[in-house]
Amino acid sequence: MAFLQARRPPRALATAWPRTPSMTEARIYAQAADEQLMSWAAGGDRRAFDEIVARHGAFALRIAGRVVGDAGLAEDLAQEAMVRAWTRAARFDPQRARLTTWLYRIVLNLCIDESRKVRPASLPPEFDVGDPTESALDRLEAAERRAQLAKAIADLPGRQRAAIILVYDEGMSGVEAAEALGLSAKAVERLLARARSGLRAQLRTMDDRKGL
Repeated sequence: MAFLQARRPPRALATAWPRTPSMTEARIYAQAADEQLMSWAAGGDRRAFDEIVARHGAFALRIAGRVVGDAGLAEDLAQEAMVRAWTRAARFDPQRARLTTWLYRIVLNLCIDESRKVRPASLPPEFDVGDPTESALDRLEAAERRAQLAKAIADLPGRQRAAIILVYDEGMSGVEAAEALGLSAKAVERLLARARSGLRAQLRTMDDRKGL
């Protein structure tokens, strides 16, 4: 994904951004806090938002990829999230949320909206190196179980899937996940409980079909 590998924005972003005023040449972007960069971006400073993309673009792509399970779609959604963050920069309020939390919401809302329209095929899970003491059969069974879990997670409703990914993959606390999802901590607890119950039921069904 080009815009995650370089400081220059993607073409879609470049056409949306106005020229940066010459006065911003004196600004030291790499040393500025996210909040300052967003303030500059809200005033039309494209280079300030270039720095935001450089810092957080890979994160947006990772979250989108985990939620939608499709690499190409995740790239499109991550780019759309960054376009929205640029066009809505003036709405960002550092008194109400951290920039990463604000970006979480944009990315997750796009992913959840997309998941309601289409259910993409899950990406095959990567194989671990494996314990050399394990037999080939043990490794195959472990890989099969990971594939089953990945499919079960992909089949969860959008918000349940997002909650599971934020808490268990991204290591967020319940409070942090609640902020990212725009929900209360209690609501996230309920989402996680329903997600875990759904995963157990799906895995039991898979085992029953295999006669385990």
